[in-house]
Amino acid sequence: MRDIALAVVVFGLLPFVFARPHWGILMWTWSGLMVPQSLTFGFMRTVPIAMIIGVVTLIAVLFSREKRRIPMSPPVVALLIFLLWANFTTLIALYPDQAWPYWEKVMKVMLMIFVTMMIMQSKERITALVWVATLSIAFFGIKGGIYTITRGGDGMVLGPGAGIHAHRNSIATALVMCLPFLYWLQLNTNRRWIRLALMGSMVLVSIAVLGTFSRGGLLTIAAMGAWLWLKSRHKLLVAILFVLVIPPILQFMPESWHERMGTIEKYEQDGSSMSRLNAWNMAWNLAKERPLTGAGFDCFVPDAFARWATPEKYGLSPTSWHDSHSIWFRVLAEHGFPGIALYLVFWFLVWRVGSAVIREAGGRADLRWAKDLAAMCQVSLIGFWVGGTFINLQYWDFPYLIMAILVLTQVVIRRLPEESRKPSEAIAGGSVRLRPPGAAARTDASR
Repeated sequence: MRDIALAVVVFGLLPFVFARPHWGILMWTWSGLMVPQSLTFGFMRTVPIAMIIGVVTLIAVLFSREKRRIPMSPPVVALLIFLLWANFTTLIALYPDQAWPYWEKVMKVMLMIFVTMMIMQSKERITALVWVATLSIAFFGIKGGIYTITRGGDGMVLGPGAGIHAHRNSIATALVMCLPFLYWLQLNTNRRWIRLALMGSMVLVSIAVLGTFSRGGLLTIAAMGAWLWLKSRHKLLVAILFVLVIPPILQFMPESWHERMGTIEKYEQDGSSMSRLNAWNMAWNLAKERPLTGAGFDCFVPDAFARWATPEKYGLSPTSWHDSHSIWFRVLAEHGFPGIALYLVFWFLVWRVGSAVIREAGGRADLRWAKDLAAMCQVSLIGFWVGGTFINLQYWDFPYLIMAILVLTQVVIRRLPEESRKPSEAIAGGSVRLRPPGAAARTDASR
């Protein structure tokens, strides 16, 4: 039944994409972040939904009358340069059998990110993109929060299938990252029942993060919560909610959860933490030997650990090997010091776009949506950077969609007429009254 329902939704909507290419972007976002076929058990489970939607969307864009260009803002240029460097390191990859399939996967995602920036250049489309992306991830948090409550905190929140949903650290980070956007959606809807539903969703997603039993998730939600308060429009209200909600939730979690979280302070006694340090050490040693190019995509293989890891230093087996458990060390090992430098510059420029949107929106009431959205994008990025320090999400769709949302928001507000972006009257109480151009002159003339 699930397979039939999914097939009807996907193949029923695809014809409409030819007339409305932005529908294709929304469908691709949903299929990439939620991976709906992982919720099925029959013929749709192996159907490459994202690829099919992507191909149809590209065809629709080619024949669309909408002539859009990729906004070449600084982070977009930096991303292009980083991808060019990644192409070069793939050509000389140390393990080409692993590098090329991973290269194909990454480039497909990046292609659609650039198409997203071409198509979604309006406030309405940005808002739709935020709704789809947020709910695609929050679905697992709402479900996981209910599961955690009904199980009394026992069990472990995981999504179905493979990918980020199947690992507690990655799904915890994903859920944390969607929280600021749930908050933004709540701020920007006037329907009371939707606001209440979004507030309840935020509580359930937060409980689900704890229900993953992820120590990295706890650190991530703590760091992001602090930034959420800092960027919030209603700091006092948010602080009160934190005080009222957090202690009961922590008290609700079972003793086994508190024992696991307590191991954060004793990481040197934990095998998982030692494996992570071993992987970081391997990446560092690899980069020192191949400083300019690294070893190419997907280089965390047994041979690399045999050459550059020092497992005995961390009390591990000599044959121990695992993934990087870090976006930063993964990029360093794959693309060398130039690669990690470009990666850091890219995210720095993304942050600056967010700050620029906040500054340019100022205190304008009609641009408050943009200011709040940019602030929540920055809060979510904090979650990505903190959580990504301990897991592999360096090429996951969502952070790059956040970049696209920021760039698109800046494009939209900069398209406003210059006079409408510069209010002629002072801002009072957070609201703005705009005087139409020439209004003062007409008033004087009428006297």
